[in-house]
Amino acid sequence: MTPVLVRQHLPTAGPVPRTDLGARARDWSEIQERMLVPLYEAVYERLEVGPGTRLLGLGCGSGLALLMAASRGAALTGAEPCSPERLALARERLLPPAGEAHPGEARAPGDVRLTGRSPENAAGAERPGYNLVTAFEPIGAVAGDAEALVGLLTAAVPLSERGAPVVLVGWGPPERCATWDVLRAVAGPDARLRPALRDDLEEVAERAGLRPDGSGRVACPFGYAGVDSAVKGLLSTGLFDAAVAATDREQVGKELTEALHPYRRRDGTVWMPNVFRYLIARTP
Repeated sequence: MTPVLVRQHLPTAGPVPRTDLGARARDWSEIQERMLVPLYEAVYERLEVGPGTRLLGLGCGSGLALLMAASRGAALTGAEPCSPERLALARERLLPPAGEAHPGEARAPGDVRLTGRSPENAAGAERPGYNLVTAFEPIGAVAGDAEALVGLLTAAVPLSERGAPVVLVGWGPPERCATWDVLRAVAGPDARLRPALRDDLEEVAERAGLRPDGSGRVACPFGYAGVDSAVKGLLSTGLFDAAVAATDREQVGKELTEALHPYRRRDGTVWMPNVFRYLIARTP
C-alpha cells in the first residue's frame, strides 16, 4: 500500500490572500491529493486497469489519479471544469516536456488528454467510447454534492461503452472518519454540512441511469508531517471556504490547529483515520 504521510513542504512566501486560488491548488497537489492513493490503487487493481483501458476522469484535480492510471498503460481524458488552477497543475504533471517531470514522478506514457470543459465536450470524435469512468471526488460532506455528481455522470454516460464501469466515491460513516469531527468543529454554520448516508452512492447511480455492480471500502488515513501542513492541506479541499468567508483564513487556521490537537503524535505528525466507500456502477 502506498504510504500517505506527506513530506514536509516549503511554506508559501509572504501572506496568502483569501482568494489565492493558485496557492490553494498547489497545496492540494503537494499535500492533500495523495490522501486517496489507497483508494485509487484499490479501484484500479479491482478493475484491472491497463493498456486496454480508455479512462475518463471526472473532476481530475491536479492529475495524480490519472498519472497512476497512465503508469498502468491506460489512455486518459481528464476533465476538470471547476478549477483551472488544478487543471494547470495536472498539465504540468502529465504533459511536461521531456526531461521536466516532477521529481519522483515519471512522465505519463501513452495517450493523455486534459480539458477544462464539461464531460459531454471532453471526448474527441476520433476516440472510441470510454470503458471506464471515474469520479474520485468524494460526496457525503456538503449538501448538494450529490446533485452535482449526478450532472457530471449524466453527461458522461453517452460517451461510454455499454456496460462500462463507472466509479463513484463517498465518505464513510462519520464515526469512522476523524476528519468529519474536525470539519464539523471548524467549518461553520454556513458550510451546509451533511453526514454521509449508507445509500448515497446507490441513489446517485440510479438518478444517473446507472446499474450498481459492486462496492468496497478503503482506509485512507490523512497523514501530515505537521500541523502547518495539515492546515494547508485541509484548507485546500474547499470544505472550509464558508468559515474563511465568515472570518478570515488566519482565524480558521487557528481553529483548525486546535481541532487537530487530538490527532497529533509525539513526533509532531498528524494522523487522522478515515474510511471511504466506492461504488462500481455500469452504464446502460
